[in-house]
Amino acid sequence: MMIDGTRYSALPPPRTLRRARRSSKSEGGGARAALSEPDGVAKLRAGGSKGFTLMELLIVVSLIMILAAITLAGYRNAIISAKEAVLKEDLFRLRDAIDQHYADKAEYPASLDDLVSAGYMRELPVDPFTRSKDTWQTILAEPDPNNPIAMIGVYDVKSGSEETALDGTKYADW
Repeated sequence: MMIDGTRYSALPPPRTLRRARRSSKSEGGGARAALSEPDGVAKLRAGGSKGFTLMELLIVVSLIMILAAITLAGYRNAIISAKEAVLKEDLFRLRDAIDQHYADKAEYPASLDDLVSAGYMRELPVDPFTRSKDTWQTILAEPDPNNPIAMIGVYDVKSGSEETALDGTKYADW
């Protein structure tokens, strides 16, 4: 066949394919084995069995397991990253409420519950790693030497978790 001066080979006519199929059947191999598969695979399937070989199944299963392991590791890191983002946001909100309390009343709150009772927060957030509202570690302000009878209040707050973050720091140090 000629197209634009380039010669292309055409597929053989259907009769030729039929003859090839008949001749392969007479040789003992199936038509499928003789026309579309390499010699080694044709010999494996010459007995007429259909399906996958054990080696093909092992390769597919091992690939699926490798992909699942990679996905699971990424999923776990995504969960930890989300918890870390929640912890950072909770610490920011708690510290902001403490600063607002100090700005309004010129003293630090006696406890974190005072932030809720004074209306600076609706409720104390749950620490995402300890899963409790009661594990927040409070840091008390230093006593004022000019006013020794002044109440000492909560100056800062940290997580109560002893776990290590993805960046290698402790959550309790944030």
